[in-house]
Amino acid sequence: MSDFWLKVRKTLQYHWKKRLIAIREAKWDRSKPLAQSPVFILGCSRAGTTLVYKTFSESRQLGTLQRETHDLWASLHSLEDKQWSGHELDEADASPADAEFISRYFYSHTGTLQFVDKNNQNGLCLPYLLKLFPKARFVYIKRSPGDNINSLIEGWRKADEFATWSNNLPLEVNVENGQFKRWCFFIAQGWQEYVNESIEKVAAYQYRVINRAILKGRKLVPPSQWVEIRYEDLLVDPVKGFKDAFVDLGLEFDKHLEQHCQSVLSNPYNAFSEIRLDKWKDGRNAEKVASVMASVEDVAKEMGY
Repeated sequence: MSDFWLKVRKTLQYHWKKRLIAIREAKWDRSKPLAQSPVFILGCSRAGTTLVYKTFSESRQLGTLQRETHDLWASLHSLEDKQWSGHELDEADASPADAEFISRYFYSHTGTLQFVDKNNQNGLCLPYLLKLFPKARFVYIKRSPGDNINSLIEGWRKADEFATWSNNLPLEVNVENGQFKRWCFFIAQGWQEYVNESIEKVAAYQYRVINRAILKGRKLVPPSQWVEIRYEDLLVDPVKGFKDAFVDLGLEFDKHLEQHCQSVLSNPYNAFSEIRLDKWKDGRNAEKVASVMASVEDVAKEMGY
């Protein structure tokens, strides 16, 4: 197919998609149905949440935007409105208008009210999400502290990818003596104390604060709506790891998903380097990570590490 016809095809697809969204919006507006049991992926940044999200997005039972949604949720509750305290949201922040907005948006863009969603801040907002959608299902992806902290440090070296939201922070960021000037991933209560800290202490703080928030929020969720996945188990047997999670949430694990999981580690999503266990121990951040392991020992133990 020539470049001209490719451009024509893309233009037609673009306008058809806009038209389809408008049709769905009009349909939703007639009765305003709310999402009943969406699936939210939770976990620390760089814990494997993208791997899990992309795999759940392969389900024919779930709608997906195939992208992170922090901008969408931030349009409802901006950091400025929260005085930059952090990305946390709780029950008091939830409103019927929020539930309607999210339901309408996902329905108009995916054609279904049963969807999967993921962004870096979900783990800090579990009480809020559960208040919006009481029957929501949650998938908590856990990763061992050493490898997760190491990957967070590497992620901070990619500010153009992970700090796009933080250009207007009210404090100057001088992490690692000014080597890192843009805050990556998310902020949570107490983040201001770390703007002049070493990168390993910042990464350990992020690992600790979001996993503690998820573990605390877990107590609010009925067991039938909660699934936990160890990243390390996925590396050993991704088919079994994902099949167990799908079945526990009442979702079909069909042949398509099985085939996807069989090859999912061959083409990893957003991986910085080779996927393997304990790779932090022989990496360039080994000393830094080792120096902060004691500070996350309690939360790691509660996570099962």
